[in-house]
Amino acid sequence: MADRSVPKVVSIVQSNYIPWKGYFDLIGLADEFILYDDVQYTKNDWRNRNQIKSPQGLQWLTIPVRQSNLAQLIRDTKVADLRWARKHWNAVVGSYARSAFFPEYKDRFEELYLNCQEEFLSKINHRFLTAICECLGIKTKISWSMDYTLIEGKTERLVDLVRQAGGNIYLSGPAAKSYLNEDLFAEAGIELRWMDYSGYLEYRQLFGTFQHGVSVLDLLFNEGAKAPQFMKFPARQA
Repeated sequence: MADRSVPKVVSIVQSNYIPWKGYFDLIGLADEFILYDDVQYTKNDWRNRNQIKSPQGLQWLTIPVRQSNLAQLIRDTKVADLRWARKHWNAVVGSYARSAFFPEYKDRFEELYLNCQEEFLSKINHRFLTAICECLGIKTKISWSMDYTLIEGKTERLVDLVRQAGGNIYLSGPAAKSYLNEDLFAEAGIELRWMDYSGYLEYRQLFGTFQHGVSVLDLLFNEGAKAPQFMKFPARQA
């Protein structure tokens, strides 16, 4: 049984496809990051798409998926066309071949894309999330909500997941302020913290006006091993 006198930070978020740097800060600032894919898949969201910077401007990379009904869970969502991986890789090469550190990561990401045979979106996202964490030096444990028992209630379920994971601090994205019942965390003896996405420094970036919200691949390819210097998670590890 976990020692609750020792601080353990847990974060619980739906899996995203090659997300922006803030998502990886949320991972890096936690001791355990639970992929919350036992919830409804939402169309035109970050689960299956993200943006990169291209010579023509911001470009969406979208994994085509099948959605049979509105109640479909993220974990049950399947890819509709396996050719997506080559198309995305070609787009990444077209946008970042001239970036300073693309040669350093080229082989790794080429393998991630061209050898990706996963049919479930959750597993694809996990494949890329864990690989990018390795590139950034993030060692946080990444688990799945399906590894735990799930109870009813939007906030109740999150509180119980943190408790099952042995956590006593819950780190949440700020968007959840609109629906989380903070009192339930307090009653369970769990400290609720909100992620702060302000104050990011700009880094070297190709193609016009600087954009903070693009995929973290942009930061990796432009700054290489220095990428964490433009993020927040290293401060916790110092």
